[in-house]
Amino acid sequence: MSDSSFVVREGRPDTARSPREERVYDLLDHLKIKYRRIDHPATPSIESCAEIDKILGIHICKNLFLCNAQKTRFYLLMMPGDKPFRTKDLSHQIGSSRLSFAPPELMEKYLGLYPGSVSVLGLMNDTENHVTLLVDRDVFEQSSVGCHPCENTSSLALSSRDLFETFLPAVHHDYTIVSL
Repeated sequence: MSDSSFVVREGRPDTARSPREERVYDLLDHLKIKYRRIDHPATPSIESCAEIDKILGIHICKNLFLCNAQKTRFYLLMMPGDKPFRTKDLSHQIGSSRLSFAPPELMEKYLGLYPGSVSVLGLMNDTENHVTLLVDRDVFEQSSVGCHPCENTSSLALSSRDLFETFLPAVHHDYTIVSL
């Protein structure tokens, strides 16, 4: 991928997208949340997002879907892409038993997402609040956050303020700040 192959656009795409992605744009537009967008080939890993995030002018944000050992508590963790993840550190902070990556079928069930497309915007699909949002302090303190619109062929940059003060209340989710 080269920088010249990407165009930063304001707002939703002109062409039809998957119903999952369209619902994200519908909600963001309804909430009057402005965002910048880049369309790109699928990005299955945090490493493949680095160039895109650079063009959008945001820091890489890793989104991990986690669960406790009993698979009774589920967490979406937003953390800097370059920060190592140690389950022991996080488990201690949130008072949970050993954490691990949640199975893809539970990601689909609770967030309506699949591996590679994990995004804070998927919380709009968690209408029964099965998933707790955990945000690393370094991500929380950024002025903008990057995420997929529930499909990993586009990336969005939106203000952190809009995410935490408008989007999350609209989808009835709170967040817990953690330090990793």
